[in-house]
Amino acid sequence: MSSVLLDIQYLPSLEYFCCLNQYDEIIIEQEEYFEKQSYRNRCHILSSNKVERLIVPVIGGRKKIKVKDIQIDYTQKWLLNHLRTIRSAYGKAPFFEYYFDHFEFIFQKKEKFLLDLNMQLLQLCFKFLHIDKPITLTNSYIKSTEADIVDFRSAIHPKKPHTDHNLYTPQSYTQVFGLSFVENLSVIDLLFCEGPNSRNVINLSTKGKVNI
Repeated sequence: MSSVLLDIQYLPSLEYFCCLNQYDEIIIEQEEYFEKQSYRNRCHILSSNKVERLIVPVIGGRKKIKVKDIQIDYTQKWLLNHLRTIRSAYGKAPFFEYYFDHFEFIFQKKEKFLLDLNMQLLQLCFKFLHIDKPITLTNSYIKSTEADIVDFRSAIHPKKPHTDHNLYTPQSYTQVFGLSFVENLSVIDLLFCEGPNSRNVINLSTKGKVNI
């Protein structure tokens, strides 16, 4: 059984799903130090003809705090902003009404830890995409990986183009805004626009060859 080691991300990109789509088991690194300006607490969506960044503020993000211990900062009004922005961007998308309430329910729980929020969102996406693969969390930081585990921690990153890794071949679909297709957005862009066809798009977008 092949396994991939990944950092946990917030409403991950299509590249992230194309990566895990190639493996039998998903291992999430929770013992690493939180990395700011990464996808661990941000995602990109398409809003009014521009790519918009949604960031979950955290407490102590500049300090050495393990991912499993990083807390969400609710003193900032990010939650209301994220929900309003997502509704504004995708309210007219074909499958928005089918999916949005499920995401909103998780957000409204106001999880204390970023890891818990991200894991619940990831598991919800697995459900909608009909991905049935085991997800396990590390018990200690993995310094090196065995032959059957591929290490993609921090490889999928806002500052690294997806062409670096040969994981994702963009397959266009009809988006709410813009005349030209915007690739590699958060998976919610795909879900709201394509609904049940989303898994097929991910399968078509997945490359078989993996390079780090």
